[in-house]
Order: sequence, then C-alpha cells, then structure tokens
Amino acid sequence: MTAARDPLAVREEVRAFALALPGAGEEFPWGESVVKAAKKVFVFLGVGDGSHPPRIGVKLKDPEVHEHALSGPGAEPSGYGLGRAGWVSVPLAGGAPAADVLCEWVEESYRVIAPKRLIAELDAR
Repeated sequence: MTAARDPLAVREEVRAFALALPGAGEEFPWGESVVKAAKKVFVFLGVGDGSHPPRIGVKLKDPEVHEHALSGPGAEPSGYGLGRAGWVSVPLAGGAPAADVLCEWVEESYRVIAPKRLIAELDAR
C-alpha cells in the first residue's frame, strides 16, 4: 500500500475493516458516515462521494500513536472539542499513512470505545 493510492479507495478499505469488527455498524448522522460499536462512534469516515477531501477521525489514547497520527501532513485534533478527548482527524490524501496503519488506528479507537465483551470477541478471533 502506497501513499499514491486513491484516497477514496483507502477510505473504503478502512471502512471495510471497521465494519468487520465485532458489533460494528455504519450510520449516517449529519450526512456523513460513522462506524459505531454499542451505539458509540469509534471512527468518523466523512462523506464517500468525493465532494469533500476524504479523511478519517479516530480516538487514540496511546501517547506515541497519538503523536504519530498528528505528525502526518494535514492531521489535526478533531473539531467540536473532540481533539481534547484524544480524537485525531487524518486526511487520506497528500502523504497519508498506508491503509494498514490507518486500520491499526481504527482498531485502537475501537478498543477505546467498544464494550469489554466486544473487545473479548475480537481478541478471541
């Protein structure tokens, strides 16, 4: 996976990964895609129709991972006060991390948000 990949293809790969996690489901509040576990958002995917630059939002508790995510081009603490709670908004174009790294971040976000029973189900896989 290279940084030159189509950002919408990367978004779709990340979306598919998130939806494969135990108890995950997609919803469209505010006209944008989010993936939830037990009614709590663990990844913001924005719109997938190309009308806005593709980006994802994840909650990262590990300080090193959080810093790494913020070090990417255009990455920033998420808006609406979510950044103070560890949420990072990562653009998927212009030097974005590879999809496998983004999926690792989605899994970390899931582990922060999802109930213990779903995390145990993931660990049992």
